[in-house]
Amino acid sequence: MTQTALLVIDVQESFRVRENWSVVNHPDIADRVNRLVHAARANGDLVIWVLHTEPGTGGAFDPANGHVRFIEGLEPADGEPVIRKTAHNAFTTTNLQQVLTQHGIREVVVSGIRTEQCCETTARVASDLGYGVTFVTEATATTPLPHWTMPADATLADVLADPRTLSPETIVERTEYVLAGRFASIRTLDEVAPPVLAS
Repeated sequence: MTQTALLVIDVQESFRVRENWSVVNHPDIADRVNRLVHAARANGDLVIWVLHTEPGTGGAFDPANGHVRFIEGLEPADGEPVIRKTAHNAFTTTNLQQVLTQHGIREVVVSGIRTEQCCETTARVASDLGYGVTFVTEATATTPLPHWTMPADATLADVLADPRTLSPETIVERTEYVLAGRFASIRTLDEVAPPVLAS
């Protein structure tokens, strides 16, 4: 086992049942994350799986509704920790730091959903806790972000029509700007999980 852990954050069906999944920037997020998973396992890195839950809310993240499960094609291997959180970052409401300590982890690689929310927040906390952080933006996904004054029940059409809505491209750019050199190193998917060339 190395001193590196891959964090797979919230790559779950909860997002796919929401209307805005139709405009997600990386609908193939499971495939992108799987590349990292296979590379991590080949390197002897620890893979840690994280699911976001909101018990009792009746929404897509309420475990009672059956959507709090990994997107099809993603499967933890025997012995790989699966952690359930109720906060944006993967540390505050979980035993993630204890798991990392038990395995001698000093570096984490961040992937998952959403780029600017749970992934970015986890990267910031991990950095503040003293871990080296690699942020693989290409292996994260997000959707257009409405202005904070937009009503919570606004339709997707309303969100997309609002000129104040941030596009996924803008969100990604801003996330990389605030993380790079402060909280994380930004790396591409090819850098962290080089494609396997046919012989």
